[in-house]
Amino acid sequence: MRTRFLLPLPAAALLSVGALLPDSASAHGSTPGPAPASASAVIPVPARTIEVSTAAQLKSALSAAKPGDTIRLADGAYKGNFKAATAAGASARITLTGSAKAVLTAGGGYGLHLNGASYWTVRGITVTGGQKGIVTDAANGVVLDSVTVHGLDMEGVHFRKSSKDGVIKDSRIYDTGRDGSGMGEGVYVGSAGGTGDKSDNVQILRNTIGPGVGGENIDIKEGTTGAKIIGNTFDGSGLTGAHYDDSWADIKGNKVLVEGNTGKHTRNNGYETHSQQPGWGCGTVFRGNRSDLSGASGPNRYSFHITNYNASNCPVTISGDNAVTGGRGTATPGVPVG
Repeated sequence: MRTRFLLPLPAAALLSVGALLPDSASAHGSTPGPAPASASAVIPVPARTIEVSTAAQLKSALSAAKPGDTIRLADGAYKGNFKAATAAGASARITLTGSAKAVLTAGGGYGLHLNGASYWTVRGITVTGGQKGIVTDAANGVVLDSVTVHGLDMEGVHFRKSSKDGVIKDSRIYDTGRDGSGMGEGVYVGSAGGTGDKSDNVQILRNTIGPGVGGENIDIKEGTTGAKIIGNTFDGSGLTGAHYDDSWADIKGNKVLVEGNTGKHTRNNGYETHSQQPGWGCGTVFRGNRSDLSGASGPNRYSFHITNYNASNCPVTISGDNAVTGGRGTATPGVPVG
């Protein structure tokens, strides 16, 4: 592993160091005046770029990463399970980057586990094999950018254990849920069975999800608030019908925005909302989506199947600019559109 320091010491820091040196007066024996306030300032540590080309080097770099670091993967195969647990900050993120030819391949478990690793950016790489692809646990502000995730027994990307403000964007997820259990969601936000997982404000932007996703393309769980699902392309040809996975997105969280997405190949509906827990699955806004329900064979076949609509207690907004081809119509009868 080679470490390069990319950034020189800032000029301000150099001045602070200079302020500690004796001036011309003190050099001739005069009593120096009081040191300026900046003399006590902490000198910033320069950001590092760590070049990685083997699985062992990657594990070491993930373990030793410090805020501001960039870990850069060479193209090649990285076999194993990889974990990061160092938290960075919004102004000094840790970045793991490489091309799609830098491939993390797990034989089981998680390909990449960001466990408490807040404010990491993962960019460009491929994660495959194993049970799950990329999992964030109690990690805020994680950004997954232009990654490829595929070839998994279960879900592709999971934000859980109150991982807030996460982003997955411009990425590709396909061929998940290989074990046939119906738990192969493309992007999974939160946890089932309660409302304690507050993985709030997750943004799912401009991704291509499917084909071969053995669960909903996106599952937003009860207990989570403020998710945004914008500009994605869905292919539900991998839906199994197990665990009620018969739509591109199942929304059980609150105040979710679903906008500008395009979907094709579904077993039943385009998007669904449910109240798995009292007071949840409410306040979703559907705007500007295009749904192709051709070939759907389920009992409903609506672009938006709203199972829990209540104008006062559990509203939903379906704007008139949503478009649907095939199926039985835009929304469940009784739910207003436009």
